[in-house]
Amino acid sequence: MDRTQEIVGLVGGVLGPDVIGTYLHGSSVLGGLRPASDVDVLVVSRRRMDEQGRRALLRGLLGISGSRNKARPVELTVVVQSEVRPWRYPPTGDFLYGEWLRTEYEAGKVPRPEPMPDLALLVTMALAGDHPLTGPRPAQVLDPVPHADLVRASVAGVPGLLDDLDGDTRNVLLTLARVWSTLATGRIRSKDAAADWALTRLPPEHRPVLEHARRLYLDRRYCEESWSEALRAQVRPHVDRVLAEIGRLRARGPR
Repeated sequence: MDRTQEIVGLVGGVLGPDVIGTYLHGSSVLGGLRPASDVDVLVVSRRRMDEQGRRALLRGLLGISGSRNKARPVELTVVVQSEVRPWRYPPTGDFLYGEWLRTEYEAGKVPRPEPMPDLALLVTMALAGDHPLTGPRPAQVLDPVPHADLVRASVAGVPGLLDDLDGDTRNVLLTLARVWSTLATGRIRSKDAAADWALTRLPPEHRPVLEHARRLYLDRRYCEESWSEALRAQVRPHVDRVLAEIGRLRARGPR
């Protein structure tokens, strides 16, 4: 079965008529899935899930997502429509599943409603991608996100990215490039396109680590990632330069 059909079937089986629409976002709509890309899905529902539904959806996702199951990872977010239409910030997400949370979920944690600034990015990508798996087109279900909130959401994730710099270097570098690009242009690019954008604006000494991260993203799974000592030594100076550019744009404020 096609991965998206599998996800749609699981969501429909658990949420039933509460599902308004199911939408692709992320790499699937920004340039195509790469070797390490998740299948990113946003589900818009009519009401919050009950405890039984949360556990059933989580159990299903643990069964179909990730390398342990020899399958592409799934990142699935459920949002109640009234939380994002009319749009307001920060939005509240109803349910979030991602492979980085698998250990917690296997230990018994169940996804609960929580503030989710990232929904500003997800909604924007879903609208731009315009790829419903079920339901009407996203513009009929979701409101556009103001640029100021897109900036706030992008910047909100930076501290968490920095915490993961050593263990998830490739993804952190590419995501920081995308934050910089989004703040400067108001457009969310794919990670490789964001890297291309940033590389033309970086001085030569800060390009090699991002060029390497881009190549890894295009051609390698995470288990195949490698960094030389020379490149590792350049990571932090590169990050400091990108953070300075992000800080400059934040200080300048809306154009």
